[in-house]
Amino acid sequence: MEWDSILQFPDFQDNDSPFMYGNDAPIMQMPTPPTEKSQNSDIASDSVELVLISTTFSAHAKWHALPPDLVFATSDSVLFYVHSHIVLAASDNQFHSLIPTPYVDQSSNSVIYVLESSEAFNIILHLVYNIPSSQYSPSFDTVSEAIDRLSFYGINAKAYIAAKTHLHNLVLSFAPTLPIQVYTLAAKHDLLDLAIPASPHLLSFNLAAINQEMAEVMGPIYLRKLFFLHIGRSDALKRHLLELPHPHAPTAECSFNDQKSLTRAWALASAYFAWDARPDISIGALESCLKPLADHLTCDECKGSLQAHIKNLVINWSQVKIDP
Repeated sequence: MEWDSILQFPDFQDNDSPFMYGNDAPIMQMPTPPTEKSQNSDIASDSVELVLISTTFSAHAKWHALPPDLVFATSDSVLFYVHSHIVLAASDNQFHSLIPTPYVDQSSNSVIYVLESSEAFNIILHLVYNIPSSQYSPSFDTVSEAIDRLSFYGINAKAYIAAKTHLHNLVLSFAPTLPIQVYTLAAKHDLLDLAIPASPHLLSFNLAAINQEMAEVMGPIYLRKLFFLHIGRSDALKRHLLELPHPHAPTAECSFNDQKSLTRAWALASAYFAWDARPDISIGALESCLKPLADHLTCDECKGSLQAHIKNLVINWSQVKIDP
Protein backbone atom coordinates (compact mmCIF):
# COMPACT_ATOMS: atom_id res chain seq x y z
CA MET A 1 0.00 0.00 0.00
CA GLU A 2 1.36 3.39 -0.93
CA TRP A 3 1.70 5.97 1.83
CA ASP A 4 0.11 8.63 -0.38
CA SER A 5 -3.17 6.76 0.01
CA ILE A 6 -2.68 6.01 3.70
CA LEU A 7 -1.96 9.56 4.72
CA GLN A 8 -4.77 11.70 3.37
CA PHE A 9 -5.15 14.85 5.39
CA PRO A 10 -8.60 16.42 5.64
CA ASP A 11 -9.14 20.04 4.74
CA PHE A 12 -8.86 21.93 8.04
CA GLN A 13 -11.22 24.84 8.45
CA ASP A 14 -9.62 26.08 11.65
CA ASN A 15 -6.90 28.55 10.76
CA ASP A 16 -5.37 28.14 14.22
CA SER A 17 -4.65 24.45 13.67
CA PRO A 18 -0.94 23.55 13.85
CA PHE A 19 -1.41 21.55 10.63
CA MET A 20 -3.21 23.00 7.61
CA TYR A 21 -2.81 20.23 5.09
CA GLY A 22 -5.26 19.84 2.24
CA ASN A 23 -5.47 16.67 0.19
CA ASP A 24 -3.56 18.45 -2.54
CA ALA A 25 -0.94 19.98 -0.21
CA PRO A 26 2.61 19.54 -1.52
CA ILE A 27 4.84 17.30 0.57
CA MET A 28 8.38 18.44 1.33
CA GLN A 29 10.88 16.04 2.88
CA MET A 30 13.03 17.88 5.39
CA PRO A 31 16.15 17.03 7.36
CA THR A 32 15.53 16.00 10.97
CA PRO A 33 15.71 18.34 12.70
CA PRO A 34 14.73 20.86 10.02
CA THR A 35 17.29 23.56 9.42
CA GLU A 36 16.55 27.19 10.17
CA LYS A 37 16.76 27.87 6.46
CA SER A 38 14.15 25.23 5.69
CA GLN A 39 11.85 26.51 8.42
CA ASN A 40 12.05 30.09 7.12
CA SER A 41 12.09 29.22 3.43
CA ASP A 42 10.28 31.53 1.05
CA ILE A 43 8.50 28.40 -0.22
CA ALA A 44 6.61 28.22 3.07
CA SER A 45 4.43 31.20 2.29
CA ASP A 46 0.76 31.84 2.86
CA SER A 47 -0.03 30.50 -0.59
CA VAL A 48 1.76 27.17 -0.16
CA GLU A 49 1.10 24.60 2.54
CA LEU A 50 3.91 22.17 3.33
CA VAL A 51 4.06 18.79 4.96
CA LEU A 52 7.48 18.48 6.57
CA ILE A 53 8.72 14.92 6.74
CA SER A 54 11.74 13.54 8.57
CA THR A 55 14.40 12.28 6.19
CA THR A 56 15.46 9.57 8.64
CA PHE A 57 11.92 8.42 9.40
CA SER A 58 10.16 8.95 6.10
CA ALA A 59 7.50 6.75 4.55
CA HIS A 60 10.10 4.98 2.42
CA ALA A 61 13.05 4.85 4.83
CA LYS A 62 14.73 1.44 4.77
CA TRP A 63 15.03 0.86 8.52
CA HIS A 64 13.01 -2.33 8.52
CA ALA A 65 11.77 -4.99 6.14
CA LEU A 66 8.17 -3.91 6.77
CA PRO A 67 6.86 -0.49 5.76
CA PRO A 68 6.05 2.04 8.53
CA ASP A 69 2.53 1.82 9.88
CA LEU A 70 2.44 4.77 12.27
CA VAL A 71 2.85 8.52 11.88
CA PHE A 72 3.87 11.00 14.58
CA ALA A 73 3.58 14.77 14.21
CA THR A 74 5.71 17.00 16.45
CA SER A 75 4.92 20.42 17.86
CA ASP A 76 6.82 22.11 15.02
CA SER A 77 4.87 20.21 12.37
CA VAL A 78 7.32 17.51 11.28
CA LEU A 79 6.09 14.02 10.45
CA PHE A 80 7.86 10.82 11.52
CA TYR A 81 6.90 7.50 9.93
CA VAL A 82 7.71 4.60 12.25
CA HIS A 83 6.91 0.95 12.97
CA SER A 84 4.38 0.48 15.74
CA HIS A 85 5.86 -2.84 16.91
CA ILE A 86 9.32 -1.26 17.36
CA VAL A 87 7.95 1.72 19.28
CA LEU A 88 5.71 -0.46 21.44
CA ALA A 89 8.55 -2.86 22.22
CA ALA A 90 10.50 0.00 23.77
CA SER A 91 7.61 1.28 25.89
CA ASP A 92 5.90 -0.17 28.94
CA ASN A 93 2.87 2.15 28.77
CA GLN A 94 1.92 1.90 25.07
CA PHE A 95 3.84 5.10 24.41
CA HIS A 96 1.80 6.97 27.01
CA SER A 97 -1.31 5.17 25.75
CA LEU A 98 -1.03 6.93 22.42
CA ILE A 99 -0.78 3.62 20.56
CA PRO A 100 -3.53 1.05 21.10
CA THR A 101 -2.46 -2.58 21.43
CA PRO A 102 -2.58 -4.38 19.10
CA TYR A 103 -2.15 -1.40 16.85
CA VAL A 104 -4.56 -1.28 13.93
CA ASP A 105 -4.63 1.60 11.51
CA GLN A 106 -8.34 2.26 11.74
CA SER A 107 -8.35 5.56 9.93
CA SER A 108 -6.42 6.60 6.85
CA ASN A 109 -6.24 10.11 8.33
CA SER A 110 -4.81 9.10 11.71
CA VAL A 111 -1.77 11.02 12.92
CA ILE A 112 -0.50 10.91 16.50
CA TYR A 113 0.45 14.34 17.79
CA VAL A 114 3.23 14.74 20.37
CA LEU A 115 4.29 17.78 22.38
CA GLU A 116 8.04 17.57 21.67
CA SER A 117 9.90 19.53 19.05
CA SER A 118 11.23 17.58 16.08
CA GLU A 119 14.78 17.92 17.45
CA ALA A 120 13.92 16.25 20.77
CA PHE A 121 11.52 13.66 19.34
CA ASN A 122 14.09 12.75 16.71
CA ILE A 123 16.51 11.76 19.51
CA ILE A 124 13.83 9.66 21.20
CA LEU A 125 13.08 7.74 18.01
CA HIS A 126 16.77 7.21 17.26
CA LEU A 127 17.11 5.72 20.73
CA VAL A 128 14.11 3.44 20.14
CA TYR A 129 15.58 2.26 16.83
CA ASN A 130 19.07 1.95 18.36
CA ILE A 131 20.70 4.22 15.78
CA PRO A 132 22.98 7.20 16.51
CA SER A 133 21.66 10.76 16.45
CA SER A 134 24.99 12.53 17.00
CA GLN A 135 25.22 13.46 13.32
CA TYR A 136 22.58 16.13 13.92
CA SER A 137 24.79 17.84 16.51
CA PRO A 138 21.93 18.47 18.95
CA SER A 139 22.47 20.88 21.81
CA PHE A 140 22.78 19.57 25.35
CA ASP A 141 19.44 21.16 26.23
CA THR A 142 17.76 19.25 23.41
CA VAL A 143 19.35 15.97 24.48
CA SER A 144 18.38 16.63 28.08
CA GLU A 145 14.81 17.39 27.05
CA ALA A 146 14.60 14.13 25.12
CA ILE A 147 15.92 12.09 28.06
CA ASP A 148 13.55 13.81 30.48
CA ARG A 149 10.62 12.74 28.28
CA LEU A 150 11.56 9.06 28.08
CA SER A 151 9.66 8.08 31.22
CA PHE A 152 6.56 9.88 29.89
CA TYR A 153 6.56 7.45 26.98
CA GLY A 154 7.30 4.46 29.18
CA ILE A 155 10.91 4.08 28.03
CA ASN A 156 13.41 2.91 30.65
CA ALA A 157 16.31 5.38 30.48
CA LYS A 158 18.66 3.08 32.42
CA ALA A 159 18.11 0.29 29.91
CA TYR A 160 18.54 2.43 26.82
CA ILE A 161 21.37 4.72 27.98
CA ALA A 162 23.69 2.03 29.28
CA ALA A 163 27.44 2.28 28.77
CA LYS A 164 28.62 2.39 25.14
CA THR A 165 25.15 2.94 23.71
CA HIS A 166 24.69 5.69 21.12
CA LEU A 167 22.88 8.12 23.42
CA HIS A 168 25.29 7.40 26.28
CA ASN A 169 28.21 8.38 24.05
CA LEU A 170 26.39 11.47 22.82
CA VAL A 171 25.66 12.74 26.35
CA LEU A 172 29.19 11.93 27.48
CA SER A 173 30.61 14.06 24.65
CA PHE A 174 29.32 17.12 26.54
CA ALA A 175 31.18 16.19 29.76
CA PRO A 176 34.45 18.08 29.05
CA THR A 177 32.60 21.39 28.63
CA LEU A 178 29.42 20.84 30.69
CA PRO A 179 30.51 18.40 33.42
CA ILE A 180 28.11 19.42 36.16
CA GLN A 181 25.18 19.48 33.73
CA VAL A 182 25.99 15.98 32.50
CA TYR A 183 26.45 14.68 36.04
CA THR A 184 23.19 16.28 37.18
CA LEU A 185 21.32 14.73 34.26
CA ALA A 186 22.84 11.34 35.04
CA ALA A 187 21.91 11.69 38.71
CA LYS A 188 18.37 12.75 37.89
CA HIS A 189 17.77 9.51 36.02
CA ASP A 190 20.07 7.29 38.12
CA LEU A 191 22.43 6.67 35.19
CA LEU A 192 25.50 5.53 37.09
CA ASP A 193 27.16 4.32 33.87
CA LEU A 194 27.05 7.93 32.73
CA ALA A 195 27.89 9.60 36.05
CA ILE A 196 31.11 7.60 36.53
CA PRO A 197 32.91 8.64 33.31
CA ALA A 198 31.65 12.21 33.71
CA SER A 199 33.12 12.49 37.23
CA PRO A 200 36.80 13.03 36.28
CA HIS A 201 35.74 16.26 34.59
CA LEU A 202 34.30 17.46 37.92
CA LEU A 203 37.50 17.24 39.96
CA SER A 204 38.16 20.95 39.46
CA PHE A 205 34.51 21.92 39.99
CA ASN A 206 33.85 24.20 42.95
CA LEU A 207 31.31 22.36 45.10
CA ALA A 208 30.22 25.67 46.60
CA ALA A 209 28.66 26.49 43.23
CA ILE A 210 26.00 23.79 43.71
CA ASN A 211 22.76 25.61 44.42
CA GLN A 212 19.59 24.25 45.98
CA GLU A 213 17.94 23.49 42.65
CA MET A 214 20.92 21.46 41.42
CA ALA A 215 21.10 19.59 44.73
CA GLU A 216 17.40 18.72 44.58
CA VAL A 217 17.69 17.44 41.01
CA MET A 218 20.76 15.33 41.87
CA GLY A 219 19.16 13.88 44.96
CA PRO A 220 21.00 12.86 48.15
CA ILE A 221 22.71 9.75 46.74
CA TYR A 222 24.51 11.36 43.82
CA LEU A 223 25.17 14.59 45.72
CA ARG A 224 26.88 12.52 48.40
CA LYS A 225 28.87 10.64 45.75
CA LEU A 226 30.17 13.92 44.33
CA PHE A 227 31.14 15.36 47.73
CA PHE A 228 32.82 12.16 48.83
CA LEU A 229 34.74 12.02 45.57
CA HIS A 230 36.28 15.42 46.32
CA ILE A 231 36.79 14.76 50.03
CA GLY A 232 38.20 11.30 49.45
CA ARG A 233 40.79 12.45 46.94
CA SER A 234 41.84 15.41 49.08
CA ASP A 235 42.27 13.19 52.14
CA ALA A 236 44.21 10.63 50.11
CA LEU A 237 46.63 13.30 48.92
CA LYS A 238 47.21 14.49 52.47
CA ARG A 239 47.91 10.96 53.66
CA HIS A 240 50.48 10.34 50.96
CA LEU A 241 52.18 13.68 51.58
CA LEU A 242 52.53 12.96 55.30
CA GLU A 243 54.73 9.97 54.52
CA LEU A 244 58.36 11.08 54.85
CA PRO A 245 61.24 9.94 52.63
CA HIS A 246 63.00 6.87 54.00
CA PRO A 247 66.39 7.68 55.55
CA HIS A 248 69.44 5.82 54.32
CA ALA A 249 72.09 4.20 56.47
CA PRO A 250 74.34 6.86 58.01
CA THR A 251 77.67 7.51 56.34
CA ALA A 252 80.69 9.57 57.23
CA GLU A 253 79.41 12.33 54.98
CA CYS A 254 75.70 12.12 55.93
CA SER A 255 74.57 11.11 59.40
CA PHE A 256 70.98 10.65 60.60
CA ASN A 257 71.13 14.18 61.93
CA ASP A 258 72.24 15.50 58.54
CA GLN A 259 69.29 13.80 56.90
CA LYS A 260 66.87 15.88 58.95
CA SER A 261 67.31 18.68 56.43
CA LEU A 262 65.55 16.52 53.82
CA THR A 263 62.79 15.68 56.30
CA ARG A 264 62.24 19.38 57.10
CA ALA A 265 62.26 20.36 53.44
CA TRP A 266 59.72 17.65 52.59
CA ALA A 267 57.50 18.67 55.49
CA LEU A 268 57.46 22.29 54.33
CA ALA A 269 56.74 21.39 50.71
CA SER A 270 54.06 18.85 51.57
CA ALA A 271 52.39 21.31 53.95
CA TYR A 272 51.97 23.65 51.00
CA PHE A 273 49.89 21.03 49.18
CA ALA A 274 48.12 19.71 52.26
CA TRP A 275 46.87 23.19 53.17
CA ASP A 276 44.90 23.35 49.93
CA ALA A 277 44.75 19.72 48.82
CA ARG A 278 42.72 19.93 45.65
CA PRO A 279 41.22 16.76 44.19
CA ASP A 280 42.30 17.78 40.69
CA ILE A 281 45.98 18.51 41.38
CA SER A 282 48.07 17.08 38.58
CA ILE A 283 51.08 14.80 38.78
CA GLY A 284 53.08 17.47 37.00
CA ALA A 285 52.28 20.03 39.68
CA LEU A 286 53.42 17.66 42.41
CA GLU A 287 56.67 16.86 40.65
CA SER A 288 57.43 20.49 39.79
CA CYS A 289 57.15 21.45 43.46
CA LEU A 290 58.91 18.47 45.04
CA LYS A 291 61.75 17.69 42.65
CA PRO A 292 63.58 21.03 43.25
CA LEU A 293 64.15 19.89 46.86
CA ALA A 294 67.04 17.85 45.49
CA ASP A 295 68.87 21.03 44.48
CA HIS A 296 69.61 21.77 48.16
CA LEU A 297 70.95 18.29 48.94
CA THR A 298 74.64 17.42 48.76
CA CYS A 299 74.30 13.71 49.56
CA ASP A 300 73.69 11.48 46.54
CA GLU A 301 71.92 8.89 48.67
CA CYS A 302 69.54 11.52 50.01
CA LYS A 303 68.83 12.60 46.45
CA GLY A 304 68.12 9.01 45.47
CA SER A 305 65.83 8.57 48.45
CA LEU A 306 63.94 11.75 47.51
CA GLN A 307 63.52 10.69 43.89
CA ALA A 308 62.22 7.27 44.93
CA HIS A 309 59.78 8.86 47.37
CA ILE A 310 58.44 11.29 44.75
CA LYS A 311 58.01 8.43 42.30
CA ASN A 312 56.10 6.41 44.88
CA LEU A 313 53.90 9.43 45.67
CA VAL A 314 53.08 9.92 42.00
CA ILE A 315 52.15 6.25 41.59
CA ASN A 316 49.93 6.28 44.66
CA TRP A 317 48.23 9.50 43.60
CA SER A 318 47.54 8.19 40.10
CA GLN A 319 45.79 5.17 41.62
CA VAL A 320 43.38 7.17 43.78
CA LYS A 321 39.86 6.69 42.40
CA ILE A 322 38.44 9.44 40.21
CA ASP A 323 34.85 8.19 40.09
CA PRO A 324 32.09 8.35 42.68
